[in-house]
Amino acid sequence: MKLLEVLNALEEESPSHRREEIFIAPPDNASGDFTDEDSGDEDGQRGSHVPGSVLHASVVPEDSGTEEEDDDLQPPPAMKRQKAVVEPQRVWIKRDIQPNFRSWTPSDPHIEDLKSQELSPVGLFELFFDEGTINFIVNETNRYAWQKNVNLGLTAQELKCVLGILILSGYISYPRRRMFWETSPDSHHHLVADAIRRDRFELIFSYLHFADNNELDESDRFAKVRPLIVRMNCNFQKHAPLEEFYSFGESMCEYFGHRGSKQLPAGKPMRLGYKIWCGTTSRGYLVWFEPSQGTLFTKSDRGLDLGGSMVVKFVDALQERGCLPYHIFFDKVFTSVKLMSILRKKGVKATGTVREYRTERCPLKDPKELKKMKRGSFDYKVDESEEIIVCRWHDSSVVNICSNAVGIEPVELTSHHSGIAKTRTQVHQPSLVKLYQEKVGGVSRMDQNIAKYKVKIRGMKWYSSFIGYVIDAALNNAWQLHRICSHDAQVDLLAFRRYVACVYLESNADMSSQGRRSRRLETESRFDMIGHWIVHQDKRTRCALCHSQTNTRCEKCQKGVHAKCFREYHIR
Repeated sequence: MKLLEVLNALEEESPSHRREEIFIAPPDNASGDFTDEDSGDEDGQRGSHVPGSVLHASVVPEDSGTEEEDDDLQPPPAMKRQKAVVEPQRVWIKRDIQPNFRSWTPSDPHIEDLKSQELSPVGLFELFFDEGTINFIVNETNRYAWQKNVNLGLTAQELKCVLGILILSGYISYPRRRMFWETSPDSHHHLVADAIRRDRFELIFSYLHFADNNELDESDRFAKVRPLIVRMNCNFQKHAPLEEFYSFGESMCEYFGHRGSKQLPAGKPMRLGYKIWCGTTSRGYLVWFEPSQGTLFTKSDRGLDLGGSMVVKFVDALQERGCLPYHIFFDKVFTSVKLMSILRKKGVKATGTVREYRTERCPLKDPKELKKMKRGSFDYKVDESEEIIVCRWHDSSVVNICSNAVGIEPVELTSHHSGIAKTRTQVHQPSLVKLYQEKVGGVSRMDQNIAKYKVKIRGMKWYSSFIGYVIDAALNNAWQLHRICSHDAQVDLLAFRRYVACVYLESNADMSSQGRRSRRLETESRFDMIGHWIVHQDKRTRCALCHSQTNTRCEKCQKGVHAKCFREYHIR
């Protein structure tokens, strides 16, 4: 089937309250030089059009986890067609789990070191977009422009201006990005206009590149951004808080292609985008990510499906910091008894909801019988050879949960809302259910943070929206570290992003073309009482207030100032 046919079917059959998500992959020839350009305009109504090349692309069905509850009882058709593999018969018995993982207390000297440095929001953001990453992007962009016979001459200072504008577009957006530079009083933004000329920004943004076209892996549909993915994963893992609990799940980077014969109706809850496998902490710090290329380009291993294989890759990345008994939580898209067994052999705890056909014939009470019992009823069995428990619990619906680390006891009472009686009732809740509900939401928290102020500016390249996703993820991670490391009052995510954008635009502005505007901008920002941080500098300069030597400065004003003079300098 073609994507256009799928969309027509969804419009006719899907109820209005149901949200449909369609994950797409880059073009088949994504590593080719001519695929840099997309098929549509950069500005316009986002999310309402898709390119004709995408609409007429073939759709490959995938086990994406969107089936209804009844479908949990049977494997998807693609799995039924696979050749059956004879597995050893498991022996299930009625008792609680007896895990034998070693205990440990997370101790992270790296986070303690970050706390002692008292980094500003910009300093935290530059843990990920560090000097090496900035220089890498500058070199690849200049190389790509040179291959197109254009002498771009991009500098790190100009690239930071571009990043600042992209970040700013997350909370200040116009229908057309050129409105930032218009002289009209209703749209002109002096912070952007004074930082970089419009035509220079457009030229840089059109040649922004992240890989050498002469060294692309044709088997990798994300080869154009693979070096950036590798660098960001390395930096994310290097500075990640060392915790016991992690979440794994699917995220989505919305894809805004335009032009095409088909328009998605504005009232329909449908989204198009790239699927991204994500491993996060329980608070939403992104530790590891990998864009999905589908089963045609990503081979599963160890007899697992694609989702289970991604979980194993995430665990391998975690264990590069040490083979500790981490505890991973995920939903029924990934969970299987076989996956629990593999993770147990790696010394990793895991808990997740599971579909019945992946429980390897665990003899639990029938869901229909359990529904007739009162809420809070449950049944469970344990594989005595590998200490893997499967529990079926009745709440508002019947849920299957599998774990290799947490059992039934202690069973606690929890208050749940009863929709029929419109009252709150006490319900028995096994221990593994309680812990799962508390720790599984890390990927959702990250998605919420990214969606609030995500980068709005996109380019003509098919991967431009993915670059915005990476910037948003880096800002989310920097903010998470700020919440952990800040000794003083913490700022919210919006204030954090505003500070980074303002510092990048003010500190890296093109001073040669500003003239009097630079003095006006300096005067306005000095007394605005927003986002001024005192930071250490290696070279001593004169204090802007008392004129004696100092080794500290205001990061926003870029002026040397003593700690004792800091407040007075910004109010007088």
